[in-house]
Amino acid sequence: MAVVGATSLSSTHVLLLLLGGLGAGVVNGVAGGGSLISFPLLLALGYPALTANITNTVGIWPGYVGGAAGFRNEISSQRDRLVPLGAVAALGGIAGALLLLTTSSATFRNLVPWLVLGASILFAVQPLLKRALGGTAHSPPRTRPILLAGGTFAASVYGGYFGAGLGVMLLAILGLALPDSIVRTSGLRTALSILVNGVAAVVFLIHGGLAWEAVGLLAAGSLLGGWIGAQVALSIPAWALRAVVVVIGLVTVVKLLV
Repeated sequence: MAVVGATSLSSTHVLLLLLGGLGAGVVNGVAGGGSLISFPLLLALGYPALTANITNTVGIWPGYVGGAAGFRNEISSQRDRLVPLGAVAALGGIAGALLLLTTSSATFRNLVPWLVLGASILFAVQPLLKRALGGTAHSPPRTRPILLAGGTFAASVYGGYFGAGLGVMLLAILGLALPDSIVRTSGLRTALSILVNGVAAVVFLIHGGLAWEAVGLLAAGSLLGGWIGAQVALSIPAWALRAVVVVIGLVTVVKLLV
């Protein structure tokens, strides 16, 4: 039964949204990809794809803030990079959010399965990507400014438009463009992800059309989940968590296509 526009949610829906936000926050705090939990949940509860996407972006943003705690040292030591890249990421995030809002519901509904599939594949191969980048952390002899700025902008446009898989895209770009360690690029990626999702959330808040009950419940759950994810990131069996998220994504793709 659709719940869009309802003035109140059943206790089951409230619990599911809280748990969905919690799960998304934990996954984002550990590895990124939490949208593959909360976005399918919103679809399953009956929200239209476009409403679900913008509601999800705003609702789980607090979880990114909680998850950043694990990389606070890496982020604070790269302020010289974060300022210019942050401006590029903010512009890209705004552009992506505006692009989403000018996309018809039918068009977005047709794109969603492929966006979810792409994000699921990226999330599944994240360990291989991390290993490859980690093994060649110092291979670039110098910073590649065109790749860095252009790649960050393109990934940020995608992030403002849909979001799931943004962290993996940024990790790949930063790892190729910057002569630095994987730990520091992961910290920078986290800060940029917060910024991209934050500016997109502001655009959606100004535009309206969100399911506010779901936003509040997802936000409460994701804030706690992000903090938990940052605290236990090293102890969670990553392969099991990754498998669950990928399965959820693939099941969502099948459901949307069928």
